[in-house]
Amino acid sequence: MNEYIAIETSPSLQGTVDLAGAKNAILVIMASLILTRGKSTLSNVPYSEDVLHMIRLLESLGAQVVHDEETKTLTVDTSSISSVHIGPDIMKKMRASILVLGPLLARFGKADVALPGGCVLGMRPIDYHIKSFAKMGATFTQSNDLLHAQANSLKAIDHILAYPSVGATENIMMAAVLAKGSTRIINAAIEPEVLDLVEVLRKMGARIELEAPATIIIEGVSSLESINHHVMYDRLEAGTLILAAAITGGGIALPTAPAASMTVFLSLLEEMGHEVTFGLQGQGIFFKATSHPRAVSFKTMPYPGFPTDLQAPMMAALCLASGTSVIHETVYENRLVHVRELQKMGAQIVIDGQTATVVGVDELYGAAVIASDIRAGAALLIAGLAAHGQTTMTGVHHIKRGYDGIVPKLAALRGRISAHYDEC
Repeated sequence: MNEYIAIETSPSLQGTVDLAGAKNAILVIMASLILTRGKSTLSNVPYSEDVLHMIRLLESLGAQVVHDEETKTLTVDTSSISSVHIGPDIMKKMRASILVLGPLLARFGKADVALPGGCVLGMRPIDYHIKSFAKMGATFTQSNDLLHAQANSLKAIDHILAYPSVGATENIMMAAVLAKGSTRIINAAIEPEVLDLVEVLRKMGARIELEAPATIIIEGVSSLESINHHVMYDRLEAGTLILAAAITGGGIALPTAPAASMTVFLSLLEEMGHEVTFGLQGQGIFFKATSHPRAVSFKTMPYPGFPTDLQAPMMAALCLASGTSVIHETVYENRLVHVRELQKMGAQIVIDGQTATVVGVDELYGAAVIASDIRAGAALLIAGLAAHGQTTMTGVHHIKRGYDGIVPKLAALRGRISAHYDEC
């Protein structure tokens, strides 16, 4: 069956939305459980394709996993993990699978993994991971797409990252928690999802401190314990839903949104003319769209800058803003692929290298479009809600990888959107 999403011109979105657990937090947290021996329970777990892939990965290693979709809990017993081999059938499904490398080296001193796959966003090299582990004493050999890693014992050292890579920061941190001595990650990523992992590792018994502006210090311990943890709410889902309300001229309440970690994004919405108010203690966002949005310009950057994962959805909203917006993508070299799909819908966008210039138009029009990655798919859903006529989007598996039920959530907010299947 071929799946597609049909979107019709929608009225202004209105209502209250409960957010899922963060996609960019849950996968690395699941990987980190390899470090423990025992039964851990995670709550607020999103039901997404990537979570299902990570469950299969853990089970392939020997873990026993119980996933309750209704209560959004995940129980993982890592006591019986014995394998360190992960084949390409699992690793190729998502790039986050490389995050098991650090935990496997830390617990077993070896790993045998295929090179990872995922969205086509450019090279996204894993050399930061490999070079860092090599400095800690690991040796690597490669045969075809298989990477063989060996480390009799990992050494605690200083890691100076040339770029604050989220994945490298997380992988190094997980490897270092069982390495004897003091490890420092300098120029570390400090995204909220990284800090959620820090909280998880501390619950396990890891000794981790943060030093301004962006240094993580880990004192190795001999063993780690199983945990219970509530996964943080997804700031990227929150941003996507807010932009859907913005493009339709609506207003929505997100009582669990982590507003304190979304300040740059929210300030740009206010610059566009939208109204944003906050709940108590940086939790909760109440959004009301302006009827005359203005163009804004921005560039994507590591946290606390504008998140690359909201670039495509933000561009969709700016297609109908008054004036000219200039967007610089600095994180992933192939993250402007959605532009050609928005152009099919009447968007006026010109690309020069990694820069997109968006001239606001009065109307967008429904078209047959293809999602090339998770956030590109979100952008096309947003554009379809405001476009005249019907938009049909294929590449739905990308949306399912990153969002938990976004179609029914948008429909509950009055969006005219539904999923369909055609026979092959």
